Amino acid sequence: MAAPKKSRGPAGGQGRPGRSLALILIALVALTGGMFLADQPTPRLGIDLAGGTSITLTAKSEPGQESAINKTNMDTAVEIMERRVNGLGVSEAEVQTQGDRNIIVNIPKGTDSAQAREQVGTTAKLYFRPVLAVAAGTPTPASSASPSGSASPSASPSTAASDGKASATPSASATTQGRAVTDALKADATPSASADATPSASATTASAADEAAATDLEKRFEALDCSSKASRAKAAQGVKPTDSAVACSSEGDAKYILGPSEVSGTEVDSAKAAFDQQRGMWIVQMDFTKKGSKQFQTITKKLSAQQSPQNQFAIALDGEVVSAPQVNTTLSGSAEISGSFTQQSAEDLANVLSYGALPLSFHESSVTTVTAALGGEQLRAGLIAGAIGLALVVIYLVAYYRGLAFIALLSLLVSGILTYTLMSLLGPAIGFALNLPAVCGAIVAIGITADSFIVYFERIRDEIREGRTLRPAVERAWPRARRTILVSDFVSFLAAAVLFVVTVGKVQGFAFTLGLTTLLDVVVVFLFTKPVMTLMARKKFFADGHPWSGLDPRRLGAKPPLRRSRRVNAPTDPKEA
Repeated sequence: MAAPKKSRGPAGGQGRPGRSLALILIALVALTGGMFLADQPTPRLGIDLAGGTSITLTAKSEPGQESAINKTNMDTAVEIMERRVNGLGVSEAEVQTQGDRNIIVNIPKGTDSAQAREQVGTTAKLYFRPVLAVAAGTPTPASSASPSGSASPSASPSTAASDGKASATPSASATTQGRAVTDALKADATPSASADATPSASATTASAADEAAATDLEKRFEALDCSSKASRAKAAQGVKPTDSAVACSSEGDAKYILGPSEVSGTEVDSAKAAFDQQRGMWIVQMDFTKKGSKQFQTITKKLSAQQSPQNQFAIALDGEVVSAPQVNTTLSGSAEISGSFTQQSAEDLANVLSYGALPLSFHESSVTTVTAALGGEQLRAGLIAGAIGLALVVIYLVAYYRGLAFIALLSLLVSGILTYTLMSLLGPAIGFALNLPAVCGAIVAIGITADSFIVYFERIRDEIREGRTLRPAVERAWPRARRTILVSDFVSFLAAAVLFVVTVGKVQGFAFTLGLTTLLDVVVVFLFTKPVMTLMARKKFFADGHPWSGLDPRRLGAKPPLRRSRRVNAPTDPKEA
C-alpha cells in the first residue's frame, strides 16, 4: 500500500514567512547603513523649515525691445528657471513673479546657492557667429600692430571641430586688419553685384555707411578690455543677433570681432555633457533641429573656404565666446562646445541649453537670507497634530483589536523607518526637500497604512466567524484582503500622481510624499504584516482565541467549527439499500 503523500503548505510567503521578513530586514539595514554612509542622517528640509536664500531678479529692457517685458515672457522665464533648478519638482526651490518685472527665487538651505544663482541668472542666449578678427584680451593701441589671430591648430577632416581657443600672435598691421574687417562686413551686409555694374548713389552711400560702421567697430575692438567680468558683460550689452559685434572669450584671454549670427541657439534640439577621451576634457555635445542643421551646414561650408581666423565660428553664449573652433570641412547635424569645462560646468551648460534660453535678460536686485522661525513653529504644530492622530489610532487599535494592535504597531514602526530613511537618502539623490505639505502627506499616510491592517484583520475575523480556526483563517483571508488593499492603494497612488503632474511648488511635495508612503504601504503589508500574522497564528495566545488576542471566537459570534465529513455515495442497487 502506497504511503499517503504529504500535503504541501501554501507557496511563497504564506508557507515561508521567514523569507519575507529576512528580505525586509535586509532592506532596513541597507537603507539605514546607506543613510549614515551618505552622511545624511536626517531628511533635507525645505526653505519653510530650514531657511535659505531668496534672490530677486529684475528684467532688463534691451534697446528697442522695451515691450518684450510682458506677462507672457515673464511667465515663460519662470517656467524655464523652475525647470533648471527644480527639474523633479521636489527640491523645494520656489520661482514666482512679483509685480510686472521681478522674479523671486527661493533656494532652501543645503542647496548650492551659488550654482543655483548661476542657473537661474544665465539667459543662455546662444549664437553661432563667424569670426572676423581676434586678438589678445587687453586694449590694443591703434598705432601698434594688431593681431589678426592665428588660431590653435585645426582639426583633421574626420574631426568635427578643434577646440579653437584663439592664441593671439602679432602678424598683421591695424590697417590690413581693418581692411579685412571692412570687406567682411560689406560682404555680409551688401548683395553681390556684377563686375561691370556702375555704382549708384545709394550704393556709394551704403558703402560709406559700412566703412563708418567698420571703423566704429574697430575702435571698440581696440579699446575692449576683457580682463574683468564687468567689462566682458558690458561688451555684450545691446547687441542684436543681426549685427556684427565685439566680444570677449569667457576666460577673458581673447577678444573677437564677430559677424551676424548664422545659427541661433533656439535651433539646438538637445544638449548633453560628455567626456572626450582623446583630448581628456569635458565638452558639451549639441544636436540641431532640421532647420538648424541646414543653417549650420551653410555657414561651415562658407567658413571652410576662408583663411584663419575667418575660418572660425564663435559659439557665443550670453555675449561671451565660450569656444571658437576652426572649420576645415562642411559640417551638419551636430556640434560641440569645448573649453575649460569641469564636469559640473559642462552639465550646467547642457542643462540650460536643453531647457532653452530665457526670453528676457535679468540682473540680481537683491540676495537675502531667509530664516526658518515661522516654519519651525508650523512644523512643531504639525508634529503635535501628527502625534495626536497617531495616539488616537493606537488607542482605537488597542481598544478594538487588542492583541492584533501589537502587529499593527510593529508594521507602523517598520513603515516609519522605511519612510524616514528613504526621505533622507532622496535628499542628496534627487534633491528632495521635506516641507510642511510633505509632512502633511506623511501624516495622512498613517491613516492609509492603518486602513490596510484593518482590512486584513477584518477579513480574518470574518473567517473565524464562519467557524474556521485561526491558521486556515489567516491564509483564506489573505487573497480577499490583498485585492482590497491593492485597489485602495492604487487609487491613492493614482491621485498622488495626478496631483504631482498638474500642480507646482509645495503641493508637489505633498503629492510626492503621499505617493511614496502609499508604495511603502504595499511593501510593508506584503513583506511584514502578512508574514508576522502567519507566525503569530502559530502562537497559543492567538491560536486559542485568548480574550485579549482580538480573535476570541465567542466575542466574534463564531459558528460551530466546520468539520469535514466523508462523502458516502447513495446505493444504486435496491438490494443494497
